[in-house]
Amino acid sequence: MKVLRDFNFKEKKVLVRCDFNVPLDERGNILDDFRVRQTVPTIQYLTKKGARIIILSRLGRPLEKPLAERKKYSSRIIIPRLRKLLKKKVKFMPNNILSRKIEREAEKLKPEEIIVLENIRLYQGEVKNNLQFAKKVANLGEIYINEAFGEFHRKLASIVSIPKYLPSGIGFLVEKEIKVLTNLIERPQKPLIGIIGGAKVETKAKLIDKISKIAKFVLIGDLIKKEIEEKKIKLKNPQKIIAPIGSVGAFDIDGQTVNLFKEKIKLAKTIFWNGPLGKIEEKPFQKGSKAIAKAIIENDSISVVGGGETVEFINKLGLTEEFNHVSTGGGAMLDFIVDGKLVGIEALK
Repeated sequence: MKVLRDFNFKEKKVLVRCDFNVPLDERGNILDDFRVRQTVPTIQYLTKKGARIIILSRLGRPLEKPLAERKKYSSRIIIPRLRKLLKKKVKFMPNNILSRKIEREAEKLKPEEIIVLENIRLYQGEVKNNLQFAKKVANLGEIYINEAFGEFHRKLASIVSIPKYLPSGIGFLVEKEIKVLTNLIERPQKPLIGIIGGAKVETKAKLIDKISKIAKFVLIGDLIKKEIEEKKIKLKNPQKIIAPIGSVGAFDIDGQTVNLFKEKIKLAKTIFWNGPLGKIEEKPFQKGSKAIAKAIIENDSISVVGGGETVEFINKLGLTEEFNHVSTGGGAMLDFIVDGKLVGIEALK
């Protein structure tokens, strides 16, 4: 699989697939630009190397919404933030991604110039992984760089099919994600402590089983504990699972559990955290997750965090930079840890 350093980008039209799927408020304002910020080093590298940059990205799942609501998911929303982060002019193209106008604009691009195309998830060809759609989009560029790690587990045209038609590789973000998560699974500094919160036990049980193979302990949230009990799920290494002692109305872990979890965290040389330990969207139930976040960063260990809710939470706390690695992938990260492969990686090999 090729990385940025393997290409000569000078004067080449480079298609860059990003994942700008950022949370928005009701007015369409960006609540958290973490995913946008993480792509900046790759875009800056391409401009320095004289590339002509065409950005493909996604925002939400507009095709699942009524027609009248789809304009809320335009990539136009991202442009002001991208200009600010890059300190550079960025042109937005609202036209149909397959139109002649887009082709002409791509041809006119000069080295170091950047255009952003409309949300690629607005097209059925993308969602249905249509080869003809992928080929037409690929015709806009000469090199393809995939920087959308959060989409690597999905069989989308831009993830698995565009690489069939162009020399392809990954950006700095994806390179780092793969390296960090591979080290976590294959050669973590031990003891490793896993912390698994949130819900969806069917998904999380596989993750708990995988992490518990290599971890000293796996600390689980109250919702996960209850779902395991109610659905009578048998874990592979139950002796390594540490469950909450008590809870706060089933929406948070109590003080005793926080202290118990802190004791285990102190043992760690590597910590993996996925999923909040309470109903963090409500302030009264953020205490447990806040306490655990602070315990992780106070510990002298390698810390890896992932999952949309968890990442958004630590960003709001202003603690993102305190962790060694904060993953941009939710489902992609989980699939990679559990299965050791992703369709997006296979497509680029």
